[in-house]
Amino acid sequence: MQSQQAVVSRNILSVPVIIAALGYFVDIYDLVLFSIVRVPSLKSLGLQGQELIDQGVFLLNMQMAGMLVGGVIWGVLGDRKGRLKIMFASIFLYSLANFLNGTVTSLPAYAVLRFIAGIGLAGELGAGITLVSEVLHQSVRGYGTMVVASVGVSGAILANFVAKAFEWRNAFYIGGALGLMLLIARISVAESGMFRQMASTAVSKGNFLSLFTDRRRFGRYLHSILIGIPTWFVVGILITFSPEFAKVLGVTGPITAGNAVMFCYLGLVFGDLASGVLSQLLQSRRQVVFIFLVLTVAGIGWYFLADGVSPSLFYWICAFLGFGSGYWAIFVTIAAEQFGTNLRATVATTVPNFVRGMVVPITMLFQLCRKQFGLEPGALIVGGLCLAIALFSLWRLEETFHKDLDYFEEFL
Repeated sequence: MQSQQAVVSRNILSVPVIIAALGYFVDIYDLVLFSIVRVPSLKSLGLQGQELIDQGVFLLNMQMAGMLVGGVIWGVLGDRKGRLKIMFASIFLYSLANFLNGTVTSLPAYAVLRFIAGIGLAGELGAGITLVSEVLHQSVRGYGTMVVASVGVSGAILANFVAKAFEWRNAFYIGGALGLMLLIARISVAESGMFRQMASTAVSKGNFLSLFTDRRRFGRYLHSILIGIPTWFVVGILITFSPEFAKVLGVTGPITAGNAVMFCYLGLVFGDLASGVLSQLLQSRRQVVFIFLVLTVAGIGWYFLADGVSPSLFYWICAFLGFGSGYWAIFVTIAAEQFGTNLRATVATTVPNFVRGMVVPITMLFQLCRKQFGLEPGALIVGGLCLAIALFSLWRLEETFHKDLDYFEEFL
């Protein structure tokens, strides 16, 4: 069902794009900060040895489980109440949670606050990509989401510098402060014209269950999720636990998770830039995702062949892995472009968070395979499975580059 034509812009540096980019910047800062301060924060709580891995996985899973829950909540509300309201509410929640993360003195409290922070973090990217997709003309949508992603993932680089310069509790306080500052800056941003037009209609909005009641709609939704899981295999396993992998691989010097995260996200910045430009040049989203999945395969192969390399080369391998995973914004854009305005925020918000939430089964499977086959073979088994699933799902999705987004989903 076609809606009335909404006003769109060709300015990829408009205020909504800039604010969405800064929002994702703070989101990524807070999202990866735990991976960077995992070891010092857990040691300060009295943990050591194998507990640093086991409890680190547990806390990471709590954060990702929170994002899974938050993705559904914010997505539905984004289609019913507006993209901007969700961006305001989610940033307030995760800013508050990160302040409180700096005060924890026990593992249970840490786990609860990572879960709450995860709920807050879940709303940022989907709402931002939805807003940018709806305010920009289809001919420049790829550039707009490229700006959001490239600026956003650089928040991980700041997180690493802050974690090195400040004690881990202060790093959480700084993240909370950045979020609240951004909240003030967002007051001047206008809501999407497509949403404003939809708000006055009687069409069903944010019907999450409708994603599961129609076979074709569910297929689009499921495959939109599955093409993104290799990214979080890379970040959630290979980068988060890079110090442990480096020891097994015989890297000639110490590796820190903070530096691995920084180099990975540095690669992601350039990967998102390259994938955004390439999608515009090729006028295709699917071709670009395929190219970057192939690069991810190459990066994983290089990672596990890095026996006895220097720390500097190992970090550059992490950067290459990040570059190969730099189709994140394109992946979320594909999800947003698959669905109508009345379901777009629900999809664009839940899809990346379901992918992030996939870290829970991915890490559980990794733990099982690690104990059964060893660290390296276990990771390769899990990574191979993730890539095979993503390639199959990409083959099942339609191309959306030229798609007009000003329409509603019809529910029978």
